[in-house]
Amino acid sequence: MENNKIMLLFPDGVGIRNYLYSSVFEGISEDLVLFHNFDSETLKAIRENVLINDEISIPVYKESVKEKFLRELICLSRLYYNAQLVNNKSLLTNWNWNQKTFSKKIFYKLIEKTAPFFKKYSSILKLEKQYQKAIRQNIFYDEVKDILKAAQPKVIFCSHQRALKATTIFAAAADLGIKTTTVIYSWDNLSKARMALRADNYLVWSHHMKKELEIYYPEIPSEQIHITSTPQFEFYENEQNIIKKETFYEQYNLDPDKKIICFSGDDTKTSPDDPSYLNDIAEELTKAGLQNEYQIVLRRCPVDFSERYKSVVNNYKGLIKEIAPLWYFNTSNEWNAVYPSIEDVKLLCSTAFYADIVVNVGSTMAFDFAMFNKPCVFINYDQQTKNVKDWSVETIYQFQHFKSMPSEDAVIWLNDKEEIVAKLTLAKICSPAMHQWKDIVLEDYKESAAKIRETINSI
Repeated sequence: MENNKIMLLFPDGVGIRNYLYSSVFEGISEDLVLFHNFDSETLKAIRENVLINDEISIPVYKESVKEKFLRELICLSRLYYNAQLVNNKSLLTNWNWNQKTFSKKIFYKLIEKTAPFFKKYSSILKLEKQYQKAIRQNIFYDEVKDILKAAQPKVIFCSHQRALKATTIFAAAADLGIKTTTVIYSWDNLSKARMALRADNYLVWSHHMKKELEIYYPEIPSEQIHITSTPQFEFYENEQNIIKKETFYEQYNLDPDKKIICFSGDDTKTSPDDPSYLNDIAEELTKAGLQNEYQIVLRRCPVDFSERYKSVVNNYKGLIKEIAPLWYFNTSNEWNAVYPSIEDVKLLCSTAFYADIVVNVGSTMAFDFAMFNKPCVFINYDQQTKNVKDWSVETIYQFQHFKSMPSEDAVIWLNDKEEIVAKLTLAKICSPAMHQWKDIVLEDYKESAAKIRETINSI
């Protein structure tokens, strides 16, 4: 008897919006089995949007010291290799060089001393084999194998490629002959050397990303890499995701007679000086007497749990309107334990629709706003008084994923505080280069859900 179960592996909240709120599994004939660690509230939200036939809890996973050492050693060795491969030292900023506790300093210092011995790619692949052997010695592997034997799915689909639990689950699946598929979750993931799992099929955003995967992981056969784009941008094509103007403006205390500048925050590590940049924008608009023509919508990064914007928002109460992302949180406040509500999909779509421009430090929000032909401003100057001593925007824009930009004209570069008024008030629409960039990174995003569904069905 043919098994028609598809197991949806969601090791954390990452990917709920893209793959469970979108139409990827809509009308699919196979039974959907959710393999997860979600609480009852999360499950309720998911079930309201996708028909789940069964659900299984992922057992507790405790990484052994050997597994952790090998995993981190592979990561740093790959970062060194990748940095040399593409001639970009900024890749090494993806390693945490400053551990806080004594035990971690010793542990990671040992890794840092060992990594230079694994310069050749063949030696990194040998480490990968050791790691695959180590994860199979963990009791978690046996527990998962028993679950998969009982569930007998024909394929396992994973919501992203970097979850530690998924590595062992995919290993158990491989040993049982169960086909596995993973998505590459974000446009900057591949160069960071955090693809822990090995799958039968990899779903990527574009030809550009496929080429990246082939460069950084040449051992993966090209025929196992499928270009499907990503469904997160399909939401912008649905008019039902735009909140009515009267409702949106009234709910968030916005003035319909004023233009909207959206300041989209990054996480605290990526852009520690975001509050100072927000303050600069508010200050310059006020000095120019434009507070009666413009309002600033602050959409903070959903996983930024700090109160770092509080004083700026209080100082410019009439000008800055904070619209908090509608995400669910659990008590741990870990980034991978939060996820957006379906209402936040509409909130983000509506914010991009009604705003006139978006400002940030190198965020993918540039693509979100480009969906409605809205220009994006990338902040490109350092604060004189920095929150983090060694941090600089110069490092940010050297990151490998920005190499996909066809021209610097894709975005508006804010190179100085004095340019704020001119550059934030004169731009009206995206540049042709921005649309070219969008095509390079996203390709045919309008058909993404259908392509993912077809790819899974063809396995």
